Amino acid sequence: MRVTIHTVHFTLIENRDKKETQNKIPKGNTKTMFKFILGGGSQKKTDVSVGVGVSGGEEQEEGRISCGTVMVDRIDLQNLPEGCIANVVSLTTPRDACRLSSVSRSFKSASESDAVWDRFIPPETHTILSLQSPSSSSPSSTSNSKSKSKKELYLTLCDNPVLIDQGKMSFSLDKSSGKKCYMISARALSIVWAETPRYWKWISLPDSRFEEVAELVRVCWLEIRGKIGRRMLSPSTLYKAYLVFKSTADAYGFDHHPAEVWVGKIGGEEPTRGRVFLDAERGQNTAYHIAPGPRRIGLINRRHFLGYQSSQPREINETQYPKERDDGWLEIELGEFFCQGGGDGGDGELEMACLGNQGGHWKGGLIFQGIEISPKIKD
Repeated sequence: MRVTIHTVHFTLIENRDKKETQNKIPKGNTKTMFKFILGGGSQKKTDVSVGVGVSGGEEQEEGRISCGTVMVDRIDLQNLPEGCIANVVSLTTPRDACRLSSVSRSFKSASESDAVWDRFIPPETHTILSLQSPSSSSPSSTSNSKSKSKKELYLTLCDNPVLIDQGKMSFSLDKSSGKKCYMISARALSIVWAETPRYWKWISLPDSRFEEVAELVRVCWLEIRGKIGRRMLSPSTLYKAYLVFKSTADAYGFDHHPAEVWVGKIGGEEPTRGRVFLDAERGQNTAYHIAPGPRRIGLINRRHFLGYQSSQPREINETQYPKERDDGWLEIELGEFFCQGGGDGGDGELEMACLGNQGGHWKGGLIFQGIEISPKIKD
């Protein structure tokens, strides 16, 4: 079936300051970049609206570039200039661009063009890739990125994190938004007693993106802190921080003793603190099997021996317990932070922390990969 547009009011506007532009939109104008109806004659029609911007009005504000307005009664969608379509699509999101590629052949070609996907890739990406660790064999390396289309590079960066900072940090993109994501390795974190073998061990695991991970042997004072420069993050973005770890069969001491977590700017206002449980079994009682080795307590019940009290029924808050990730590891939310960026206080460092030292209870059996900072996913 031939795809046609029966009604078009088309305005292409590049919004360089969304907040400022929204405050100056004249009343009565619609926030539609373009609107068209698919179908023809007596066929069923579909009303489609795409993008952001203003339709109508002649007010031209600083920070916006108007590429023109077209008023027609009927036009073949295939006749719209591909460059014009590409400009429109580039003002949406990566997810919208994939959806728009199914509208028509012209939209498919425009939506997959480098002009569109180059806008979705953060401008600092190539600088970040130049800092890639020599030990990294990621398909999104600097040499490989030059031979890829922008869309291929984008998707590769989403699915294959790149090791940077001498392998102590990974960089990737959020697939739905193109925002920057990082994971700070356990080696780059500040962990109390991390270099004392009786308390911590450094091991390698095949399913970790880093060469080393930190295995907790046993401590009564658990303290893990991480830092990241705020300018490394995407501006105007709400971020969440997660402690990424996994539990061993010998894990103990986490089910009834919460850890204190927070995320905040160093030197800024006192952050909001929360309480979480690092128990992979969601606070339920688990039986400890008897096995040989210096870390076992034999026939004595470990909980009783270490002075643990019997569990008391309590209401379970889902957000206080770990969730399994797609890569098989567990994550627990440490907190969230809105990164404004630009000239409004974007300097400084962000600190994320997890403290499990209340009461002096002994604990062990967890393996920590690092702390991940990623954009909050909209519901």
